[in-house]
Amino acid sequence: MEPIDFSQPSRQSSKGILVIFALHTLKFIRRYFVVFLALGLSVIKEESFSFLTPSILTLIITGVVLLILLFAILKYLNFKFYLDKDQFHLSSGIVNKNLTIVPKSKIQNVYIKQNLIQQLINVVSLTIETAGDDKAEIEINALNRANALELKKQLFVKKQIAAADSVEDISESSVYFMVSTKRLLLEGISQNHLKSFVIIVSFVFGLYNEFKDYLQDLGISEQLQSSVNFETGSLFNLILANAFIVVLAILISTLFSIISTFISNFNLKVIENNITIEINKGLFNKLSLILMPVRIQNIIIKTNRLKQALGLHTLSIKQAMVNKKQQKNFKIVALEQHQVAHLVTKVFPLYNGLGPFDKPDVYYKRRLIFRSIIWGLFVNGLALVIFGNFFWSINSIIVPWLALFVHYTYKKSSYQITDKYLTVNSGFIDRVRNISEIEKIQSVQIKQSIFQKQNNIASVHIATASDKVKIPCITEKNAKSIVDYLLFKIES
Repeated sequence: MEPIDFSQPSRQSSKGILVIFALHTLKFIRRYFVVFLALGLSVIKEESFSFLTPSILTLIITGVVLLILLFAILKYLNFKFYLDKDQFHLSSGIVNKNLTIVPKSKIQNVYIKQNLIQQLINVVSLTIETAGDDKAEIEINALNRANALELKKQLFVKKQIAAADSVEDISESSVYFMVSTKRLLLEGISQNHLKSFVIIVSFVFGLYNEFKDYLQDLGISEQLQSSVNFETGSLFNLILANAFIVVLAILISTLFSIISTFISNFNLKVIENNITIEINKGLFNKLSLILMPVRIQNIIIKTNRLKQALGLHTLSIKQAMVNKKQQKNFKIVALEQHQVAHLVTKVFPLYNGLGPFDKPDVYYKRRLIFRSIIWGLFVNGLALVIFGNFFWSINSIIVPWLALFVHYTYKKSSYQITDKYLTVNSGFIDRVRNISEIEKIQSVQIKQSIFQKQNNIASVHIATASDKVKIPCITEKNAKSIVDYLLFKIES
């Protein structure tokens, strides 16, 4: 098959008009949803805005839709791109015309994405991320998949040949890992449900704050209070009510974790090329991401007791100058331990994870205990306001939880510095291993609080282009030795 010629200026697929229109319509709805809902409810209840009849409101909405459609057509007509030997050229703009020229050497990543709308009309979007700030990216909204894949290949081909030491076929690839439905389900069950619970509660309270006046007018709050009436006069009824709430919260959070994990990691594949690693995944938003080892700054490996028993590990990859929202997609879930080791070796060939690890000073445990006491007192004060004289019952959960937090956080905290790599272990529920290549470290700092200085203790803060790690509470002498060593390695 002959390579597609991108040397002449061309537009994206004409279906791009629909994609641009749909994306900007959704953006408009998200931004002004509350305003339109409030106006609609006011018109229905005839409380205010008497000039806004249903007909006028319909005309306003129709006018907005037509303006968005006109904007989409103009944006499509003025969007042209082409590719020469060394550069990608893009002209865009409606009133102000922009010409963007991106050297191939400055391209960080090329992503192929496909949201639900693009799946329905059978096109994909191609995003080019450049070496700049985390918003430096170009997106082509509608290409057929064959054209997108070929453009991605041509954008990367020069860089791949430059990185290779031989003239082997750079297009050679194989599927290394494909997630099964069973492992994806187990991954969802073993997720951090506390995080899911916080997301759900934040969403519910956000909706309530937006529409509490309308809920009060409809009497929904009174109906809920009358239908759910727990007697709080006895300890048994209080415990029963709390147990019901806790079980319900766990069930809802678990279901949310399973659904969100399944949607974001549906049909997850890891494809190995000679030089790069490619991640494909997603149900409603299909993604195709390329990872170049030379750009990778950090690797984070996560697991916990439940996940380890099920043979599940998560590998997160931090790449320099990547959009923060996009960075969340650089994650491979449901891996077995040997698969994690293989991918780590693919990125950091000399890393083995063997050898002794050093631990923080025992001062770190004392600091964890002190912070836990402060947090426990705050929770008890909150419980006193909510539950009255029965507030102390909350300590049957809080005290063991804080004791486990101190024990496991200190136990899992360790670090290792070798000739090539820095490894920092941390976590409470999860076991987190952060691996950095020393030559890619950008800054090293020693930080001390007043109390740490009195005890000759310090923490070392280390930053790469994509992440920050901390070695907490080691002796001041060790901290200075580490900083001197890392700075020497970076400079040399």
